[in-house]
This record gives sequence, C-alpha cells and structure tokens, in this order.
Amino acid sequence: MTRPYVRLTALIIIVAIVLYPLVWMVGTSFKSPEEIVNNIGLIPREFTPSNFSEGWNKFDVAFGRFFLNSAMVAVLTVVGNTLSCLLAAYAFGRLRFRMRGVWFAIMIGTLLLPGHVLIIPQYILFRTLGWVGGDWPYLPLLVPHFLATEAFFVFLMVQFMRGIPRELDEAAVIDGASPYSIFRHVILPLSRPALVTTAIFSFIWTWNDFFRQLVYLSELKDYTAPVALTLFIDSTSESSVGPMFAMSLLSLVPVFLFFVAFQRLLVEGINTSGLKG
Repeated sequence: MTRPYVRLTALIIIVAIVLYPLVWMVGTSFKSPEEIVNNIGLIPREFTPSNFSEGWNKFDVAFGRFFLNSAMVAVLTVVGNTLSCLLAAYAFGRLRFRMRGVWFAIMIGTLLLPGHVLIIPQYILFRTLGWVGGDWPYLPLLVPHFLATEAFFVFLMVQFMRGIPRELDEAAVIDGASPYSIFRHVILPLSRPALVTTAIFSFIWTWNDFFRQLVYLSELKDYTAPVALTLFIDSTSESSVGPMFAMSLLSLVPVFLFFVAFQRLLVEGINTSGLKG
C-alpha cells in the first residue's frame, strides 16, 4: 500500500529539482536589486515588474529587435535544414550512385567532430569570402544550413526513409515516375514526422545558440537575444540582474510555445525515425 506513495513522493522530488531553476528565474525576474543581492527566497517580497520595461528599453536598440533577429535566423535555419537535409537524405537513402556508402560514412564521421573545433577554419573561410562584418552578417550563420551540413538531421531522415517500403518506389517507377516525381509524390508526403522533428530541433538549437552568433555578429543592431543578454553585465562589473532575468524569461517563451505546438509531431517523429533508445 505504501509503494504508490513512495513513487509519488519520488516523482514530486524529481519534478521539484527539475523545475527549481525555472522557478528561481521567474522569481528573480520580479525581485528588486536588494533582494537579488541578498538572495532572499524564491518568491520576491517586493514585486518589481519594472525589470521588464527596464530590460526592454535598456539599450539604444529595443530588445524586441533582438527577438526579431533571433526569429529570422531560427526560421531561416529551419527552412535550410529541412530542405537541404531532406534532399541529401533522399540521395543517401533511396538513390544508388558510386561510393554512396563511403560518402555516407564520411558524413556520419563528421558527427565525431566537436562544433568548436570547426569555428576557426569556418571563420577564416567566411572572412575570406567577405561575409564577416559585411552588409549581411547573418550569412555565416545561415548559408551552411542550406548545404546539408547538419549530419545529425541527414542521418535521422535516412533512418526514417529506410523504413518506407521500397515497393512504393517500384510501383511509382512502373507508372513512369522519375526520381524527382518519386521524391515529390511519395517520399516527401511520408517524411512529415522526420521533417517536423528536424524543424523543432533546428529552431530550439538555433534560438539558444550563443557561441557562433557571438563570433560572427559585431553590431548591436544585428545581435540576437542570447548575445544581447550578455550586455546586461558590462566591463565595469555593473550588472542589471533583474532586467537580465526578465529578458531571459521572455526569451524562453518562443521556444516553449514552439515545443508545445509541435509536441505530438515531435514524439511521432522520434518514434518513427529510429532515434529512440
């Protein structure tokens, strides 16, 4: 009789541990500077909603501009990853060409390289092309995603396509369909779960990306939300912790809404793409 209560207690403890950072962030975003310095409890004694207005208008550029920049980069990254990785996965998973296995193995091998190792050669390449500090500073952040450089998503889609019966391709060929027609009318409609999974992960990872955006973005008006949050702590050690956490809380809202909106399709995509386990 006591087992259900033990399990329930254990689950409550786990949930409390997981949610503690979020609750602490929400509480801190409404605290006064004195309460933040003294670290008094989770719930603010004196609510300070002015942290939001102060954080929104603290810089010469409104924080909404940073949100728009993040949204633009995230949406274009989603488009680039879904299109390019789908085409690459179709080639690896359904077409036959020389050294297909070798190229696929090389692509999978790139997953072993930490992303930070590639930053320096990529920066040198993009600077040589004149993309760093140019009129359109987002090119280094966006162009690679339109070239199927995300091996993880290519692998995910290949695993998904391998589960689609080849009899569908053969039936389409008998009807006179070309490889493009097979892709357009057979593979693409059936690949929706894998596409949604790629879109969700691409959006979340790009929205939360900090290091690459910090490397390539130098103008204040071009900053994204993660980079702009660092401006609340300047070189003179003067910090605006309350406004910073207020803007951090707002930065979580788009990711949360995006995840909630596509949660069902995300679970379906993971279950049908061989990613589980």
